[in-house]
Amino acid sequence: MARKSKKQRNADQVVRQQRVRDEAKARRRPSRDDLARMLLWQMITAAQRRRDARLALNKLSEAIVVDLERQGFDVRESEDVFEELADRYSDELFPFRPKRYLNPRSTVFPPHR
Repeated sequence: MARKSKKQRNADQVVRQQRVRDEAKARRRPSRDDLARMLLWQMITAAQRRRDARLALNKLSEAIVVDLERQGFDVRESEDVFEELADRYSDELFPFRPKRYLNPRSTVFPPHR
């Protein structure tokens, strides 16, 4: 049996990946990015509620930025992105759009605590 061409392997991969995404959607399974986004939002809003909010945010930022730097990202750019997210999350309102395909009636989110 001859090996498939790279073009055919890529086409097969597209089909497999679409099937994986469709199955995850049908099962309402969150992606790794969905979990990471939610965790970061919870961590930032929890830090902002502390009495020493600026210190807590600085510690969180430093921990994240150090690891991003280890991956090769620019420190200043990483700090800027973190600060932009912290500012965006500062009102503690749920910042994510509803995933209407998961539950069309779920348009109001309970407050995070």
